[in-house]
Amino acid sequence: MQNNTIRAVLFDFGGVITTSPFEAFHHFERQRGLPLGFLQKINRTDPDHNAWARFERGELSAERFDEVFASESRAAGHEVRGLEVVALVYGNIRPRMTRAVERCRDNFVTACLTNNFQHDHSNNVAISTARPREWESVLALFDEVIESSKVGVRKPETAFFELACEKLSIEPREAVFLDDLGRNLKPARAMGMHTIKVVDPDAALAELSTVLGIEL
Repeated sequence: MQNNTIRAVLFDFGGVITTSPFEAFHHFERQRGLPLGFLQKINRTDPDHNAWARFERGELSAERFDEVFASESRAAGHEVRGLEVVALVYGNIRPRMTRAVERCRDNFVTACLTNNFQHDHSNNVAISTARPREWESVLALFDEVIESSKVGVRKPETAFFELACEKLSIEPREAVFLDDLGRNLKPARAMGMHTIKVVDPDAALAELSTVLGIEL
């Protein structure tokens, strides 16, 4: 039986709709002879104000992000250019997840809540991987797509989730939110959302099916 208390299903993109970028991070680290987890360590250091956070909020150009990330990684022991890391975030689409979005859309409001960045080709700076067409077609499935780089706030900032609820005309308790990072789920849960951490996609979809009361 469908859950009538839930009105909206909110999905993270990278690591939920697509495979985790951390897989690409680890491959890059092995290729470069870097310590495993080095890139994640950089992103977890001063996580609200580091280069990655500022880039996702649209506060840094691609060129400036490339420089600041290189400085941060160099200070941690191994210089990596920021745009090299950007090229790693484009994972593969998970077909079961896209089918779940389509199924949810039949009964609920759907939204993609994503931390991302704007492509900047000024000053001869080019991010080597433009958003694939496949990604565009998946994003078109959602009723609303909320992107950190466009709204100026990012997960896990509470303001990001407040903005999402405002755009969808819902209360937090009326939403279920899927993300692969516990750090992003914590504030959403504190606001009253039902949260699901995506580690195993099949297990996450089974939990979502139970919460919503529909087959996925």
